[in-house]
Amino acid sequence: MTGQAVIFDLDGTLLDTLEDLADSGNAALAECGFATHPLDAYRHFVGDGVEMLVRRILPDDKRDKETMLRVGAEYRRQYTARWTAKTKPYDGICDMLDELTERKIRMAVLSNKPDDFTQQCVSEFLGNYPFDPVLGHHEGIVRKPDPAGALQIAADWQLSPGEIVYVGDTATDMQTAMAAGMYAVGVLWGFRDEQELCANGAQLIIKHPGELFDVLNTP
Repeated sequence: MTGQAVIFDLDGTLLDTLEDLADSGNAALAECGFATHPLDAYRHFVGDGVEMLVRRILPDDKRDKETMLRVGAEYRRQYTARWTAKTKPYDGICDMLDELTERKIRMAVLSNKPDDFTQQCVSEFLGNYPFDPVLGHHEGIVRKPDPAGALQIAADWQLSPGEIVYVGDTATDMQTAMAAGMYAVGVLWGFRDEQELCANGAQLIIKHPGELFDVLNTP
């Protein structure tokens, strides 16, 4: 497969955000009187948007609408205060993006992270790269694994889905790629493991960002 363009997930794919997400979630829980969770537990809590994150971190019997809204609002407040504290690009990401930019490979970001936080993170940590578009979750976009966001990017690029490589680190990402008819690349430096990625349709598993070029057009 030779890709003409790449859509990237953000958290766990381009940026290592896990500690800031976990610290924010735990601070919100503590502020609202609930028990916190170990860092590694957040690898499975995140990836499907704030509402699902809040649902997952709350006790089973505390997921009523009022509590969800209260903890969700506190989570947003906490994340707003610390989203740059520990977040950084994964090793090798900037080298990969430099080469993609040099090759003039089109790039986009499609995330289930709220759109305001998605825009901020890309601007702060990856602002030197020509991502177009950068899309986080907002009222006009259905959350992944619905393929609507990915297909809209393909249409805007005037490319067929089969010409696009979709890169992510979770089952949600692989399901999105498969539903959109794109080439699904799962990464092992992110939040989930190879078994989950393969079980959900990954067509290639990579351990280092530079391996992405195995499925892209040569210069």
